Amino acid sequence: MALVGKKFPNISVNAMNDMGDTFKINVLEEAKNNNKKVVLFWYPKDFTFVCPTELHAFQAALGEFEKRNTMVIGASCDTPEVHFAWLSTAKDNGGIEGVTYPILADSNRNLSNMLGILDITNEVFDEETGTVQVEGDNVTYRATYIIDEEGTVQHESINNMPLGRNVNEYLRLVDALTHVQEKGEVCPANWEDGKEAMQPNAKGTAKYLASQLN
Repeated sequence: MALVGKKFPNISVNAMNDMGDTFKINVLEEAKNNNKKVVLFWYPKDFTFVCPTELHAFQAALGEFEKRNTMVIGASCDTPEVHFAWLSTAKDNGGIEGVTYPILADSNRNLSNMLGILDITNEVFDEETGTVQVEGDNVTYRATYIIDEEGTVQHESINNMPLGRNVNEYLRLVDALTHVQEKGEVCPANWEDGKEAMQPNAKGTAKYLASQLN
């Protein structure tokens, strides 16, 4: 079920930071209480392959997100202790040492299950044991959410495991959302900050398309 246009789930989840502190984060409250946008990105597993490249890429862009009044939060289904072990592992050894934003540890899968982003291809009830057995790794896909200052989801996307994200695209989307909020215009295809946007009506569309003919 798509969450765009709806409030992000109101649930607190364990998180870990680079200091080794375990604490609770409620993403909805973080957005509303701090009057900030939030980029929440999920990745499958700590100590894997594509994942550290993404965490370092978001870290490298952290200052750009902060300029845009936007928080970055990572997330997976690993435990806080595993997060800290990875945070304590050097970059040249496959670790994420140097990452400073919080990382959710949704080890009970309460939030990821609510979001519907777990890699479960099938569920089978085993009559002999009376248990439900799942097919799939039961970890998250590469899901990304942009949440506005009111806690409303403005963007969601999901990549399969092998497909790493382009962090610059999320900066562009935050810029577009901010432009819409501040100017009341809408952002056409391939829009970037500083480029012409459109009035949300037929005349605005015609004017914009005409400008692209030159």
